[in-house]
Amino acid sequence: EQHRHQATLKELRKNDRRLKELAFQTEEDRKNQLRLQDLTEKLQAKLKVYKRQVEEAEEIAALNLAKFRKVQTDLEESAERADIAENQLGKLRAKNRSSVSASRSSEIRDLRESTIVRASSTMRASSVRQR
Repeated sequence: EQHRHQATLKELRKNDRRLKELAFQTEEDRKNQLRLQDLTEKLQAKLKVYKRQVEEAEEIAALNLAKFRKVQTDLEESAERADIAENQLGKLRAKNRSSVSASRSSEIRDLRESTIVRASSTMRASSVRQR
């Protein structure tokens, strides 16, 4: 009877030890689960922040792309207008050259005559000063 009682007590202590180990393990698992849940919540909050930042960055990128396209279109239109203006200028210069070449010979004659007149009057004035 005593021997059975000793065996039962030994089994009881063994089961108590096992119970304490399981209780400790359960407590550790519960703490780990709470830590992981807290970490999950923090990561989800960060994820929301990152998603919001990505959305804001995409909006800014879309605005910048729209501005870029508008400026690019304006640039192309300006280049077109500049080409048209250059063509018109070339035409006007060609037209001016043809009309100037005809009148230029008479202008050159007039210029030579006025230069000769000025030169002769300058010579007269300097000879008068020297006297």
